[in-house]
Amino acid sequence: MSRGFLDRPDYRVDIHARRNLVTVGLGDRLIAESTRTLLVDEQDHGLVFYVPRADVAVPLSRAEGRASTCPFKGVATYWHFDGDGGTPLIWSYEDPAPQVARLRGHVAFYQDLVTVRIGAAMPVVSGR
Repeated sequence: MSRGFLDRPDYRVDIHARRNLVTVGLGDRLIAESTRTLLVDEQDHGLVFYVPRADVAVPLSRAEGRASTCPFKGVATYWHFDGDGGTPLIWSYEDPAPQVARLRGHVAFYQDLVTVRIGAAMPVVSGR
């Protein structure tokens, strides 16, 4: 069993704070909106935006009986909300590994199940 960064000290999980407006929707329902996201660029994975839990516009319920472990980030907790059919669309790391501690208090969304839109950063940076 992998012990994460102990076994793979060269493994990259880069976390970048972003001020772009990021919105998350399910159909025409707004799920989250934030200008305080973290963009996670993890080796061997796609880019994922993590939104502060305070910027989620719907009440979340824990998906009981569902968990997974990432050797680099920790134990994932899964969430759903009224109107999503009970399907967990969201995950978080409630007690992340020290190397990714910035993820605490943030949630991420399955990008194949919701729509994530990235808008302009405010104030807009112009090349004019």
